[in-house]
Amino acid sequence: MAHLALNQEVIRRCRELADRISRPVEEMIGSHTTVAIERATLRLLGVNGALRQGGQLFPQVNLIVEELRKAGALERGALFWVVNGMLRKKMPLLELAEQAAGRKLDLLKLPLAPEAEIRARALELCQAARDRLVAQREARDGLRAEVKDPFDAEGRNGPLLYVIVATGNIHEDVSQARAAAQAGADAIAVIRSTAQSLLDYVPHGATTEGFGGTYATQENFRIMRAALDEESRRLGRYIRLTNYCSGLCMPEIAALGAMERLDFLLNDAMYGILFRDINMKRTLIDQHFSRRIIALSRIVIHTGEDNYLTTADAIQNGHQVLASQFINERFALNARMTENLMGLGHAQEMDPEHPDVFLLEIARAQMTRDIFPRSPIKFMPPTRFKSGDIFYSHLMDAMFNFVGVLTGQTIQLLGMATEAMHTPLLQDRWMSIKNARYIFNGARHLGDDIEFKRGGTIEKWADKVLQDTLRHLEMIEGKGLPRAIEERAFAEVSRTEGGGKGFDGVARRHPAYLNPFFDLL
Repeated sequence: MAHLALNQEVIRRCRELADRISRPVEEMIGSHTTVAIERATLRLLGVNGALRQGGQLFPQVNLIVEELRKAGALERGALFWVVNGMLRKKMPLLELAEQAAGRKLDLLKLPLAPEAEIRARALELCQAARDRLVAQREARDGLRAEVKDPFDAEGRNGPLLYVIVATGNIHEDVSQARAAAQAGADAIAVIRSTAQSLLDYVPHGATTEGFGGTYATQENFRIMRAALDEESRRLGRYIRLTNYCSGLCMPEIAALGAMERLDFLLNDAMYGILFRDINMKRTLIDQHFSRRIIALSRIVIHTGEDNYLTTADAIQNGHQVLASQFINERFALNARMTENLMGLGHAQEMDPEHPDVFLLEIARAQMTRDIFPRSPIKFMPPTRFKSGDIFYSHLMDAMFNFVGVLTGQTIQLLGMATEAMHTPLLQDRWMSIKNARYIFNGARHLGDDIEFKRGGTIEKWADKVLQDTLRHLEMIEGKGLPRAIEERAFAEVSRTEGGGKGFDGVARRHPAYLNPFFDLL
């Protein structure tokens, strides 16, 4: 594969700066918890039921954790109070959770058991939960081996053909996912219903209505995974499943995705801050715990840097994408993730009318591939300059596919000719897969047969983006990440440290805070 002659000292310096940027954030993460982390902790133990009140289903974990938050007791950790209740009432976990959620039992009014007993029982419960996650991971990997997955764990031998389904009805999604797999898709992403990331709870059960996508729920995960398992065995090749692990329920979605054997989760350290106006502290704390779960389950994350280029000019601001990739990589490493699980994101979003734009897109794509050689890079298709002209749109997608195979991208989200018109229909997806299969097959080894001209347009552009990235990271390190974000360091978006949604769900940990998962994951 052809490579660019990038300045390795500049790359090393960028990683060093990302590490320094992360340190004060990690100190804050280590001294706080959130309602979402506490809910995820209970979900990992098996508390995944809901109570029906007034015709609606309320997750038990929300009802329990919210009572603790309102009483100012969350700082000890939800697990402390739940395990104490189990010991004092001599009651199984799920029975206790149902009574506490239904307000038939007040966890805070029970006398405290000896702390050593509480901690020992909590550790036992968490260890069993960890073992269940490992068993699910092994079951998923066992199916990959059974059906002779053509890709390795990092998705090499790609690009993987990655498509979306988004009907709003999980059962219709299954039909479309099966059709996409039969047409040649390697991975299916179930788009979430619009604005679900702003819900501070995970809906319960299977759902059949959603706008612009389908709700992410544990039951929906289970239904789609079962369908793709069946399709994998029928087709004789493994079909990967993706969902969205971002927003106010980031740790919970990570837990449910791990339980239901998902392969990919969209998970970014800053996406929720920038594009959903979720509180900065809440997002940064939540991403750490979610990635601890993801690391254990060996789920590949997809970061969201491609979104930066939908709000900021892609030619002028490509360095922001690379700077964010370095920061996302650092936060993932801090959460014990390995590089082969970091599907760092980027996109082909430059103005197609710009002179030599194709060369600049190759430069950016190859640069990303070369800087993160052990990461399964995710390449996103053009969207910003798409229009109702489906023929030109289809041509843009073909050029995008050509860049992907030329530069050795790992995961290729296929563009749709109808991108600017409606959610993809069966025939749109079939046409996109046919486009990609033709180009990936016809140019599969082109990257092995060419070299980039030293000092040429492609190499000069990559060097410029890298140098701009270094200066950008130096600026962020000097100001600190919160202030840099406030001053529009990414995507031309400003957010404040105390603003945004979900800040009331952040709590400082008590010195005796209890959550063995931080050691076990």
